[in-house]
Amino acid sequence: MAETVFLFDVDNTLLDNDRVQGDLGAHLAAAYGDATRDRYWAIFEQLRSELGYADYLGALERYRLEDMHDPKLLWMATWLVDYPFADRVYPGALDAVRHAQSLGEAVILSDGDAVFQPVKLARSGLGHAFGGRALIYIHKEQELDDVARWHPARRYVMIDDKLRILAAIKKIWGDKVVTIFVKQGHYAHDTAALVGLPRADLEIDSIADFEELANFR
Repeated sequence: MAETVFLFDVDNTLLDNDRVQGDLGAHLAAAYGDATRDRYWAIFEQLRSELGYADYLGALERYRLEDMHDPKLLWMATWLVDYPFADRVYPGALDAVRHAQSLGEAVILSDGDAVFQPVKLARSGLGHAFGGRALIYIHKEQELDDVARWHPARRYVMIDDKLRILAAIKKIWGDKVVTIFVKQGHYAHDTAALVGLPRADLEIDSIADFEELANFR
């Protein structure tokens, strides 16, 4: 059993996913037109509400079923898979991972699908930085028993840009977890979504500030 396990979210915590989405929207508009872009995002949001996580390739497949006879749609998946995710890792993110590894065990804890999210981890270099230690669920806050099974520890440190997730994990694990709210990305600045949620144990403006925190000894 480890003394401390650091659990890192990925999207908008270690990797600028807002920028990835912006680039995807710009690509869709330039290559296929505004109507295609808007329809893709509508399907994407509908699928996310059904599944509980972002499924980029699943949205593409559902769009393809609407327009089976347009071969151009097949190339959208290539753009997604070949995207330079390493260029979207936040400055200081890898330093934060190394700092955590000097203090305990560091593990990716993310929501997502079973295909595109692992591809993102591999192409961004994050999977390698964590030595392949990654857990991907549909709702990670509901899978804490499984997290503890794979990575038992006396204490956990959860680093995430979504205050809702941090509050849910804190409610379950209590004093066993230290929650760190990284105020990056659109979720972290959605004032309506933050109303009524308890504060995290610690807050930082960016993942680059992680090293300035206490050493968790």
